[in-house]
This record gives sequence, structure tokens and C-alpha cells, in this order.
Amino acid sequence: MQSTVIFNLAVLEAKAGQQEQLREALLALVAPTRKEAGCLDYTLFELTETPGTFYMRESFRDQAALEEHFSKPYFQEFAKRFEELLARPLQLIGLREVGSYIGPLMLHV
Repeated sequence: MQSTVIFNLAVLEAKAGQQEQLREALLALVAPTRKEAGCLDYTLFELTETPGTFYMRESFRDQAALEEHFSKPYFQEFAKRFEELLARPLQLIGLREVGSYIGPLMLHV
């Protein structure tokens, strides 16, 4: 049985007044998560037009690796702060890759 790579986009919106705290909490997850054996990508973004709305692009070797990530103490500590930091529940959007990288995208406007 072949394992399937898990691709997700996590959407996290800060409560009013919690933007910096959420940013710091998310940044604290990046380095240890990237060291996990099953982590393939873990990259944090913030919406340009809506500061305080963050996207975490993540991919894991398989479902077991994702579940292991959720069980890590640093992720559990972050999860305990959801109510304090988030304006709405974390949204985890599952993705499926439909094409491979073919080079830089050139936009002609």
C-alpha cells in the first residue's frame, strides 16, 4: 500500500488585538515542525490586504505523520491558545496536487 502525501492550507485569523501574539505563536511552530521526520513543507504566510490573517502551507509524508505533528507538545501548547488567539476556529483545507512545478510563472498584463 502506497502512502499518500497530505497537503493542507491552514487558515488562522487573529482576534482583535492578538495579531502579534498569533504571529509569534505560529512562528514558534515552524522550526520544530520542519524538523519532524514526516514534514515535507511548513511555510507561514500573512495576507497582504488583511494583516492578522495567516495561512500555513503544510505537507506531510502521510496521514500518520500529520497526526504525529498534532500530538507534539509544541502543537498541543499552541492548540490550548486557540480560544485566546483566534477570531474563528482554525480552518484546515485539504488540497490535492493536480500538476507539477514547471518553472517560474510569467504574467503578462
